[in-house]
Amino acid sequence: MLKEHATYYYMEDNCNCAEAVLLAANKEYGLGLPDECAKLVGGFGGGMGCGNACGALCGAISALGAVKMGRRAHDDPAFRQKCAQYVKGFEEALGHTQCSELKKLHATQAQRCLKTVQVACDVLESQLAGTAKE
Repeated sequence: MLKEHATYYYMEDNCNCAEAVLLAANKEYGLGLPDECAKLVGGFGGGMGCGNACGALCGAISALGAVKMGRRAHDDPAFRQKCAQYVKGFEEALGHTQCSELKKLHATQAQRCLKTVQVACDVLESQLAGTAKE
């Protein structure tokens, strides 16, 4: 369902890639984040507006933090490893982590970066594999 929620937010609710992934995770995992949380990741869309790190990747890392991180990242040494594991899985699935490169590989005019958003969700779902907030 995560992918379906993200597809809705991205294609129907006009969210960018980062917003769509975080809002989808919020809904799917019952994180209890206010809808305004999208404002915190909105700037990551389009690779921070300049083609750098993929916004869907950044949104997924934000969601991973909401699900898996303790109070502070510095207090949770395992969280860094979880992030690195996610990035590795994302790159293996899509061939890159940079927005500008991913657009060349996967974007279409009709669906923009929907495939990247969906794969970001698949990788996140796979990593979380039904775990609850720790």
